[in-house]
Amino acid sequence: MSQPFSRFLHPFEVARHPSLEPEVKRAILASWASDRSAVRNQPGLRKPPGARRPIPVDEILAAMHTLDQGHERPQPSP
Repeated sequence: MSQPFSRFLHPFEVARHPSLEPEVKRAILASWASDRSAVRNQPGLRKPPGARRPIPVDEILAAMHTLDQGHERPQPSP
C-alpha cells in the first residue's frame, strides 16, 4: 500500500477517521498542505497524489485545526 491516504476525498475525512492515530492524520494532512502538492499557478490549491480534484489549502488547514482543537477524539463511553 504505497499511498494509503489517496483513498480519502476530503481533508475532514482524514481528520474524522475513527481508526487513524492523530499523528497519522497530521502527517497525511501536512503532506497534502505541502508545496509538493501545490497546483501549478494556483497557490491556494493542492492536489495530493491520487486525489480526483484539487483541494483548497484552507480546507486542509481547517481540518488540521480541528486536530489541534481535539475535535477528532472519540467521546468517552458512559
